[in-house]
Formats: sequence, structure tokens, C-alpha cells
Amino acid sequence: MLPSDPKPASEPSKLAGQPPNAPRPANSVLTMKLLELELSLDGYAAGRDGFSTHVATAVSAIGGELLFELPASGLITNCERIAVLRLPREGAANTVFACLEPGGTTIRIERPTEETACLQSFAGAFVDVLRRI
Repeated sequence: MLPSDPKPASEPSKLAGQPPNAPRPANSVLTMKLLELELSLDGYAAGRDGFSTHVATAVSAIGGELLFELPASGLITNCERIAVLRLPREGAANTVFACLEPGGTTIRIERPTEETACLQSFAGAFVDVLRRI
């Protein structure tokens, strides 16, 4: 079984029986950060003009950063604008996308897919350039 495959239902969770203050795996921490980010973006109603500022505020509250924002131009379906975000993770960072849906009142978080691999790659190159400056 590959590490990314879901565990069979009979296999106990690695977190089961651990005290509440026990260290959590990086994926668990990332999942909690994504949940916190999604909750802070819920109820957005400022439209296209406030999108970047709202997303930057929400992601900085969880220790992440807004890299850049751009028109979706068909990269992600049902999306007008994309904010490219970096979320901290132990030893690395994850790239996710905040998508402003048509109408400007809903923001959803998307993880990179095959369709957005070029955007994820561009985000990585963007970070590399910023580190060299």
C-alpha cells in the first residue's frame, strides 16, 4: 500500500490513544490550517475589489502568505480570480489557491491538480526568485 493510500477501516488511526498535546503529523497540521483558512474566508461579500486584501489577511492569520493574485482565465473552473497562497509546513510549504467564484461573494480553497500544475510550478519559481533578491 502506498503512503498516500487511505488506510483500511480496520487499521487504527496513528493518533488514537495519544494525549491531546502529542505532536501531530504534518498533514494533520496542514489540514487544520486549511480548515481555519476556509472558515475565515466563509461569508465573504466584498466582491472583486476586496478579494486580495481579504485573502491576505486570512492567510497571514495562520502564518501563511499571499504570493500573488491573477485573473483565472480558465485555469480553474467556476473561478474569476485566483490568489496563490503558501501555507507553512514543517520543513516545507504547501501551495493552495483561493478562488473567487463568479458573482464575487464566495471564496473557496483548491489544492493543486494536474490542471493547475503549471500555476503551482510558477508559484515555486516565484518564491525562488524572491529568495534570491
